[in-house]
Amino acid sequence: MYQPLADKIRPQTLDDVVGQRELLGKGAVLRRIIEGGNIPNMIFYGPSGIGKTTVAGIIAKQTERRLYRLNATTASISDIKAIIDELDTFLAPNGALVYLDEIQYFNKKQQQSLLEFIENGRMTLIASTTENPYFYIYNAILSRCTVFEFKPVPPEEVLRAVGRAFTIALDGRAAAIEDGVPEYIARACGGDVRKALGAVELLTGGLADGGAVTLADAEQVAQRSNMRYDRDGDSHYDVLSALHKSIRGSDPDAALHYLAQLLEAGDMISAARRLLVIASEDIGLAYPQAAAVVKACVDSAFQLGLPEARIPLAEAAILLATSPKSNSVALGIEAALADLRAGNAGEVPAHLKDAHYGGAAKLGRGLTYRFPHDYPGHWVRQQYLPDLLAGHKYYEYGQNKNEQAAKAYWDRIKGNG
Repeated sequence: MYQPLADKIRPQTLDDVVGQRELLGKGAVLRRIIEGGNIPNMIFYGPSGIGKTTVAGIIAKQTERRLYRLNATTASISDIKAIIDELDTFLAPNGALVYLDEIQYFNKKQQQSLLEFIENGRMTLIASTTENPYFYIYNAILSRCTVFEFKPVPPEEVLRAVGRAFTIALDGRAAAIEDGVPEYIARACGGDVRKALGAVELLTGGLADGGAVTLADAEQVAQRSNMRYDRDGDSHYDVLSALHKSIRGSDPDAALHYLAQLLEAGDMISAARRLLVIASEDIGLAYPQAAAVVKACVDSAFQLGLPEARIPLAEAAILLATSPKSNSVALGIEAALADLRAGNAGEVPAHLKDAHYGGAAKLGRGLTYRFPHDYPGHWVRQQYLPDLLAGHKYYEYGQNKNEQAAKAYWDRIKGNG
């Protein structure tokens, strides 16, 4: 019966697990919990192929509990009930450890139904998810579970598994492995050990005695596998966040890196929208022309389509990253919105109300309004905010050349008003 290579070399002890040193290294908290044998309900959060299922199996083995593996995409509460029915029988004398993969696919009712089974301690739940549990798992479950985040495995750790995989997969066959092949696979898998082992299996499958595994073969098998990106998952928002923060932090190289990730995944729309908002949110009035330039770049990108669209979008990203920064616009509108949401609106002053209709004067509309263009410097002192908000300041000039020039101009004009 066929057994995937990843299952053949699945670690049997904590010391055999590659990566996750922060959780499983000597003295690490999860390791202490496992070795103590008193296993709480837990949620393992992290991308696929990095050891969540393996660690659950090791926990079951070390605590001598029967491991039940369910996947939330196909399982139901009746499956959980069937497990409970086996408790206190010869099938599960030490209790059940239920590993529920992809728990985010359980709806709210299903997740809440788990509570009755995990609260009495007869069943220990280890749920795993590739999505942020604080977004996808309901509080009732979260409050009863400890969340452990599993990270992508670093290449130097993956390399250990790849070397072992080649030895087992070749099974004594003499084969030449070109220099750099294991290292390439370890880098290209993007921290996904299972993906790396799958690449080894493909490269060695059907390889004749005396054959060779070349770097070109490895590149073909592992192409683009180092990208972790899902338009609907956490990585989508993580990459967008990293793009935005890199531009805000004036790092054009990081901005190009994250833009490249989005474009390589074909997600031009998200990149374009984020660049448009950055132009006003983080550059703003420090370089107001940036908004027009970015809009032109985005328009060009959509007219061109990928792959050519990468060039105007890269131009926009570099322009924004290297532009002077100001968030005075964003702070100003947020301050104004905060007042409104707190109920601080007030009535429009009578002299600002529309007076272009018969009877407006009888209502006192616009009677004392002063037309700024009739005064020196095209400005005259008068109240524009409602009485309730008179004197409130929302906009503060940013500390950059453009805004300070505007401030100096208006200080001069208003000082003479």
